[in-house]
Amino acid sequence: MKVLVVGGGGREHALCWKISQSPIVDKTYCAPGNAGISLHAECLNIDVGDFNSLARFVKKESIDLTVVGPEQPLCEGITDFFEKEGLMIFGPSKAAAELEGSKIFSKNLMRKYGIPTGEYFVFTDMEKALAKTAEINLPFVVKADGLAAGKGVIICRSRQEGADAVRSMMERGTFGDAGAKVVIEEFLVGEEASFFAFTDGEKILPLEPSQDHKPVFDGDEGPNTGGMGAYTPAPVVNDGLRQRIIEEVMVPTIKAMKTEGRTYKGVLYAGLMIKDDDFKVLEFNCRFGDPEAQPLLMRMESDIVPILYSIACGDMETNPIEWKDGFCVCVVMASRGYPGSYQKGVQLKKLKNFTDTYETVIFHAGTLFSENKLLTNGGRVLGVTSLGDTIGESIKSAYKVIDSISEESLIYRTDIGKKALLRISD
Repeated sequence: MKVLVVGGGGREHALCWKISQSPIVDKTYCAPGNAGISLHAECLNIDVGDFNSLARFVKKESIDLTVVGPEQPLCEGITDFFEKEGLMIFGPSKAAAELEGSKIFSKNLMRKYGIPTGEYFVFTDMEKALAKTAEINLPFVVKADGLAAGKGVIICRSRQEGADAVRSMMERGTFGDAGAKVVIEEFLVGEEASFFAFTDGEKILPLEPSQDHKPVFDGDEGPNTGGMGAYTPAPVVNDGLRQRIIEEVMVPTIKAMKTEGRTYKGVLYAGLMIKDDDFKVLEFNCRFGDPEAQPLLMRMESDIVPILYSIACGDMETNPIEWKDGFCVCVVMASRGYPGSYQKGVQLKKLKNFTDTYETVIFHAGTLFSENKLLTNGGRVLGVTSLGDTIGESIKSAYKVIDSISEESLIYRTDIGKKALLRISD
């Protein structure tokens, strides 16, 4: 079997790493890939948005399955394009991917079908949005309606911050067309968790709960990023909450999407805020999280390929997923200055001293090889991902590796997994 993975970040590295281990896979490709991915897959110089070139390659090489990593091509309709060409692809349709592509659509769907979420207000007129920032209870959240690489969410603790956020999106176009419409919503207090489930539009197959760390600095301070680290399982989601999330969020959402004529096939990602054994949905995403995919796929014992292929065929295998015991932690190392401006092309000299082991794998995000040198090529650069019998062991293992490869050009949080430590007697 031949598999093509579309994308070039840490999530796609983890997917290529996992897929290439499948006994039924003979060859793995990735478009465009990165320096780390090239160790597990043949990288192709094809952009994720070039559907024609991707489809031509799939036909030429008789690829059996295409797996889409990032949200952008999904929201632009790559699945619809491939299916019209008679090609097998894993990922939701353009209509289904609007669950992530439009926060307005997502919030309205939750309101319509009684899926728990926070109070919100939608604006297409900037002056009306500004008026709302002057009266809504503090703090509150301003969100760009469209895709903004995980950065289009601004927590506003003052009226001025709220007005600035609205003007940044709607007047200055900080997030392009994504910020032409905004959602202003109540600020939810609690602890965040990420919940994923595979689905063929009818059945669901839940994964272990995980927790992402969005803000760039320790203590959840600073601007939001694409994600600075993650771990799984997340003890904030106990067995009772897990079952309720399946019954009150995941299953109703899949049913709602089918009722709306937008049958959802792929992996559904619910971002949740949990407080006092209750929860509300912050947002939905139409793909694996990045960096949550890295620790999830490290812990997944089951072969992922039969699951992906069966969903692409429209009839998902439902054997429960088997997991390695213990915990897994991923700490992201990013370019200094991220999520703002940062320098590319900085050589990573110390990484050559590390070789992946069973316990720790370094997944590459923004890297490339040039003239036999490993260089930075993005905001998030590496994801140091470590298994451990306990959360404490996982954290210690990840940071030990980080100490050995750290460069002046890279930044990282030092508190990934701390919330789990506070909940578990390690």
